Amino acid sequence: MLQPPSLPPVIDAAGWLTNARQLPSPNCDARPDGTATELIVIHNISLPPGVFDGDAVIDLFTNRLDWDAHPYYLGIRGLRVSAHFFIRRDGTLIQFVPCTLRAWHAGMSTWQGRERCNDFSIGIELEGTDDQSFTEAQYAALAPLVRLLKQAYPIQAVVGHSDIAAGRKTDPGPHFDWQRLHAQTA
Repeated sequence: MLQPPSLPPVIDAAGWLTNARQLPSPNCDARPDGTATELIVIHNISLPPGVFDGDAVIDLFTNRLDWDAHPYYLGIRGLRVSAHFFIRRDGTLIQFVPCTLRAWHAGMSTWQGRERCNDFSIGIELEGTDDQSFTEAQYAALAPLVRLLKQAYPIQAVVGHSDIAAGRKTDPGPHFDWQRLHAQTA
């Protein structure tokens, strides 16, 4: 039986990516009126640190994390954060916040003299750590996502969390291949 051709992914009017798994996070709010989305911020995350493939990151972003499940969680108890997108080690793409809303991913941050980067950015979390390379599947999901975001919004730059929160954050870390991403998204 012939399969119908699959439609290319698009970002709908509400800011949801059609080919991403959607798990809405309550940790978001409206962007300031008239604020254009001009920045993509790349992060890394794993919970507990260095542990992959569990649901702890999903649970953190959806306020369902069992704070008593691991000693590391005591230090982040009550944290309310989110990102627009999360790319797992196997390339699975999950969206928590529509691009039209402000996700809570950057914290105290500055880019080109502008503070509060959450106001004008899209956050992409890669499942990983600063001390490990990212997977082929993650780059295979990240590059088309960045290209699509650049088509949909007036993106001026793609930066790391470390670029907007220098001295406070180090992600995505030294193993992230910026040259590769730029070559695939130019």
